[in-house]
Amino acid sequence: MALKRSLSLIDATSVGIGAIIGAGIYVVLGLGIGLAGPSIVASIAISGAVALFSAFSFAELGSAIPKEGGPYAFAYELFSPFYGFIVGCLWLFAQIVSGVAISIGLASYVVLFIPSLPVKVVAVAAAALLTSLNLVGIKQSAAVNNALVLIKVAILCAFIAFGALYVNMENFADFAPNGIYGTLQGAGIIFFAYLGYGRISTLGEEVKNPERNLPLSIMLALGISMVIYILTGTVAAGLMGYQDLAQSGSPLADAASATGSVPLVIAVSMGAIVATTSVLLTNLIGISRVAFAMARKGQLPKSISKVSPKRGVPYVSIVLMGSLLIALTGLLDLRQATSITNVSLLIVHMTVNASAIMLRRKAPQLLKFRAPLFPLIPALGICSCLALALTLGAQAWLAGGAVVLISGAAYLAAKSRGKKPLT
Repeated sequence: MALKRSLSLIDATSVGIGAIIGAGIYVVLGLGIGLAGPSIVASIAISGAVALFSAFSFAELGSAIPKEGGPYAFAYELFSPFYGFIVGCLWLFAQIVSGVAISIGLASYVVLFIPSLPVKVVAVAAAALLTSLNLVGIKQSAAVNNALVLIKVAILCAFIAFGALYVNMENFADFAPNGIYGTLQGAGIIFFAYLGYGRISTLGEEVKNPERNLPLSIMLALGISMVIYILTGTVAAGLMGYQDLAQSGSPLADAASATGSVPLVIAVSMGAIVATTSVLLTNLIGISRVAFAMARKGQLPKSISKVSPKRGVPYVSIVLMGSLLIALTGLLDLRQATSITNVSLLIVHMTVNASAIMLRRKAPQLLKFRAPLFPLIPALGICSCLALALTLGAQAWLAGGAVVLISGAAYLAAKSRGKKPLT
């Protein structure tokens, strides 16, 4: 059964903004500032530029191959089923682990208001609740997401506008305390805050007029989010010393406290809850659609590709991916989840840029949107993603490498036994 095309340009852009603006800016900003100092502003711009390079490739591929699965579909169609299977497994792994980070971030802000609640219990409950919402249907989920996006963007704009009045320029005096490498490390961490834009491409069969709306929604979502991030990072760094923000688990709320405005602190804290809820919702949409696409290709059990005749959603995939997310939430902490996610998805983004190059060579007739300065843009995307990934820890590289090796071995083992599901 085909999926319903129910998402407009506004819906798709909202899904992108909802996926981008969330746990990263509210939670990971403190960790990034600890590495980069006030030059976190430059880190945000650098990671945004890296995301932009890959965004052009996502936009080009999404309009040419508007199928469920995003990076998985691109690799499958343009390289091989084997390559696609590895990319799909790595994408699923990264998105599930990023969902863990988001769930923990959401729970951490909830317990600020209700300290008696255990963080892990709240995180698991949030994952379960939003999994259930995804079962209702994509249009209903999109409507909720649109409302969440408006709320959280309005709160960040209030933080920027009000906080700018209290910025102390002396806080920028020691701009890059850890040098250029510290700024790059900050960019490597902050990249987590940009990861959501690619999720729009996983909804290729549910977006109206995908040739136009997919690339446009990706660019709009990333551009709007980048401007908001740069302004937010500038104000936060100007309100408090970087040493204090580096120690904070709720950096924007602490930065807001420097204004002396209790209502602003409460609003920012509530904004964090809304933002992480929105990102977790779109995260679950994305991972369930990639698993659905892999199952439809025969690379995962066929039962995962079942679509609800009433709701038009891949309900088996949603339940399975949601269950894995809930289980891993109890095993990983925030820093582990963030680092593993960044390395894994930076590798995936490298494959997306490689797919964009291959598209021009193998099927240029499919192009509905052409990225400028080809092949410079995808080449810069590959190199810049690798550069950021190299600033992250060995543990994250080991986790990502393990997924690549295990998925590759599983594919080859199944193929050697003559099984059709991996062809």
